[in-house]
Amino acid sequence: MNPIVTLPSNPPRLFSFVGGDRGLWRIRSMDCLVGDPLPQARRLGVFAGEASPGTSLASWKLDGITSNERYVNRAEKAALTAKQEDLHRPAATYAALIPIRKNSAWWTSTQDERRDVLEVQSRHIAIGLRYLPAIARRLHHCRDLTASQPFDFLTWFEYAPADETIFDGLLRELRASAEWAYVDRECDIRLVREVDG
Repeated sequence: MNPIVTLPSNPPRLFSFVGGDRGLWRIRSMDCLVGDPLPQARRLGVFAGEASPGTSLASWKLDGITSNERYVNRAEKAALTAKQEDLHRPAATYAALIPIRKNSAWWTSTQDERRDVLEVQSRHIAIGLRYLPAIARRLHHCRDLTASQPFDFLTWFEYAPADETIFDGLLRELRASAEWAYVDRECDIRLVREVDG
């Protein structure tokens, strides 16, 4: 008789970011750069998969799924993969959650037109590559979910405290690009990893 072999399950694609009074991440600051702010919260919980416990008392909950890289070519994907560090590094105790919504002009453009704005005009991927491996990131898409979401993208960044000026430089360059003319809502939530207090 053959033994039963349990294969590892697929990694989760759905992630929930829950702002409230509980969670591994203490919120250091919440700034609204464009559009409506999120309600204030003290802590952030990040949950993978379908369950996100404790959301009934949350100030807000944002959902997104990981997906394929939409705007990169093969060479860019290979370069990103070679330099990108994994999340959850012990030294990376600082994080940022950047929720973004883009306007209708962005979404009525074709895929190749959006690629032109993102990389040819704005150099988004090239800029990001310069800040690796200090900054690790994971992009979550919100428009693909059944339930309506207040943002189109949730980008999660992790980095060491000593690299915060590097992270600020990354954001400064991206926000100065042509791509950001399409952003009509953006929040910048800075966090530090620590046990609930």
